[in-house]
Amino acid sequence: MKEDARIVIIGGGVIGLSVAYHLAELGVTDVVLIERNQLTSGTSWHAAGIVGPLRATLNLTRLAQYATELFPKLEELTGQTSGYRQTGGVWLARREERMSELKRIAHMGDVCGLKVEIIGADVVGERIPGIALDGLAGALWVEEDGQANPVDICAAYAKRARAAGIRVLEGTACSGFVIENGRVAGVKLASGNTIRCEVAVNCAGAWARQIGAMAGVPVPLQAAEHMYVVTEPVAGLPDPFPIVRDLDEGIYVKGDSGKLVLGGFEPNAKVLDVTGPVGDRPFLELPEDWEQFEPFMSAGLRLFPPLAETGIRHFMNGPESFTPDTQPLMGESPYLRGFFVAAGFNSTGMMSSAGAGKAMAEWIVDGEPGLDLWPLDIARFDRGAASRAFVEARMEESVADLFRMHWPYKQSKAGRGLRRSAWHGMLDEAGAVFGAPTGWERPLWYARDEAEREPRYTFGRQFWWQAAEREAVAMASGVGLFELSPFTKLDVTGRDAVKLLQQLAANNIDVAEGRAVYTQMLNRNGGIEADVTVTRCGETAFRIVSGAATRQKDFAWVARHASDLGLDASVFDATSAEAVLGVMGPRSRELLQQLTGADLSEAAFPFSASRRIDIGMVNVRATRVSFVGELGYELYVPVECAESLLAAIREAGKAHDAVFCGHYALDGCRLEKGYRHWGHDIGPKETPIEAGLGFAVSWTKGGFIGREALEARKAQGFGRRLLHFAVDGANPLLLHDEPIYRDSKFAGLTTSGGFGFRTGLSLCLGYVACDPAETKQQIATSSYEIAVAGERFGLRLLDRPPYDPTGGRMRGQQETL
Repeated sequence: MKEDARIVIIGGGVIGLSVAYHLAELGVTDVVLIERNQLTSGTSWHAAGIVGPLRATLNLTRLAQYATELFPKLEELTGQTSGYRQTGGVWLARREERMSELKRIAHMGDVCGLKVEIIGADVVGERIPGIALDGLAGALWVEEDGQANPVDICAAYAKRARAAGIRVLEGTACSGFVIENGRVAGVKLASGNTIRCEVAVNCAGAWARQIGAMAGVPVPLQAAEHMYVVTEPVAGLPDPFPIVRDLDEGIYVKGDSGKLVLGGFEPNAKVLDVTGPVGDRPFLELPEDWEQFEPFMSAGLRLFPPLAETGIRHFMNGPESFTPDTQPLMGESPYLRGFFVAAGFNSTGMMSSAGAGKAMAEWIVDGEPGLDLWPLDIARFDRGAASRAFVEARMEESVADLFRMHWPYKQSKAGRGLRRSAWHGMLDEAGAVFGAPTGWERPLWYARDEAEREPRYTFGRQFWWQAAEREAVAMASGVGLFELSPFTKLDVTGRDAVKLLQQLAANNIDVAEGRAVYTQMLNRNGGIEADVTVTRCGETAFRIVSGAATRQKDFAWVARHASDLGLDASVFDATSAEAVLGVMGPRSRELLQQLTGADLSEAAFPFSASRRIDIGMVNVRATRVSFVGELGYELYVPVECAESLLAAIREAGKAHDAVFCGHYALDGCRLEKGYRHWGHDIGPKETPIEAGLGFAVSWTKGGFIGREALEARKAQGFGRRLLHFAVDGANPLLLHDEPIYRDSKFAGLTTSGGFGFRTGLSLCLGYVACDPAETKQQIATSSYEIAVAGERFGLRLLDRPPYDPTGGRMRGQQETL
């Protein structure tokens, strides 16, 4: 049998079938979908069928919202009913902190055109007769909540795909892959045959980690047992019965033809090994476990007392897959070209299938999805995150995290301690309170006593603000020491290193040896794929430094272009080989000069210079840059010498009021300077021009990727600009995705926000709609407000950074405070 195709989709569940459907919608039909058993026989068949379009961020809401557009049209488009019905839904809150969370989420509903409202317990009782109102603080109502039949949705996707010519092969299992020159070239079948292809799409759901392992691709998810019960018919239920989420009890309730479905997301979920004989069974039902389900049953009885008089018709226990951060895994693996993943939907696969299928089809065909989906990109995880031990450990929290309070700055406790820097022990002794926002253990702040160590989460003033303020203020008058080892560090060497980086970088990197250049790397549409500093270390040697979160993504971007262009340039990931210490503050030069014979004067070692120097007995690369807006240096040191370096600096630092500073202090300082952060303020859908980074684009050098698109968009003008704001007269907690209003009309969302500890200001960045022809002066004449948890606050547009607006402090001029 010869079944060669351009694209092979592995998995005949709701995600795989949606990818096939949407590829057909794009006119791509040279596709084979293989399913080892029968369509829907993995996890899709037992899905609860809830459709909830509202999410915490703009792009995730848009992704989910597409289901409410597509599902009602499926019968008309395919002749197959979807079982879709809009029911409305309520998100219950039992404490004021939860109400604060719901009020923030409600703003996203308003922005996306959903009908949402904050309601009291009395209104909940009117809309859902029989529900117990005791202990309710209020609720969020979402008119567009609904439900659909997952098997019918799958049938509709499959019918359209087949009609378009896509081949669907049931009883066809994947047993491995053909890999040639670092990319997928075929899918091996258990029958012994091979389907030659250019692209493989892993949509194997709870089995996706095992499929990925066959190709050497890490897929960090874990199967777990997911349980719900279906009652006997309940008299007097409203029709339709709204979706009910009792978030603080961890349960959900939905109607089902006069019956009720009750399920939940528990802590310490039961991990399921799908690699054994049990995992091979189609339409797998696991044994009833009333002991595990009892807390949900009790919560359901308290919430809806009529259940006490109602029998249970069916106990459903089936496999579901969950990821370490409760976000899906989508996109092309950074470890293998042509290998795409769409899995790990955390029990929201059916609802997510419409948007995920559309985005994946765009990703495969166009090279990028229509939305910026970095929070879902599989490239955010490294190989270690897919280890069995790690994903099983994370299940202690991940499943329950779906309904738990989504506290700002919350750090996971399970699966910690995996990646530590060479200074971890020394920093721990100094009082560091660690978090792992990108997998690395890094100091968030430094505690003076045990009372400052224990997290206390809130939507108001953060308990760590006093520590971060103490650190930032001390740095501003002395020296601050920052642990920066998680930085991504890529070494590009070879005869064509300059040629490669000139193609990738928007700025001119063909500079003198020993100089660092700030630049963006753009995609073909002019969007920002990477935000980096490139240091020329030799005639054919460069160091690229970027954020910790984009390590796998940035390495793949550079290495793949080197290969595609056929250049003599190699890329080495040096991240784990070197520790990085940030030495920042007005006395940093004085401190380091005491430890080195190198001349660190402004004339000899200006801003953006990079040199190899000795610090005490250790040779380091010192680069004169700063992300906090102070005179400062980044010191790159081999890990085996790291402790010696820090010991020498700490000892010398006693005379210069040196203090350790955490990640939160750093972020507050960068907001005071208006510095952009990739993944929040800039990304693949934003260009340097609208982001205010035009100074980092060299129009005089030769061509670079994205230049033509950037020139075309620049000529047309931009309908939005990234602006910098301070809140007038108040300090609400600013995070991201808060609505910004210009002259009382919605104009955009914040991209990042926080507190500036040196200025005492609540600050944010955000894209604001404007006329392409408007000048900065015209934009400044408008009035601005921000909406936070149901309240409006006045915003002051900043035409210059509120801290050291002239930048003199980075040049060692303290008088510019």
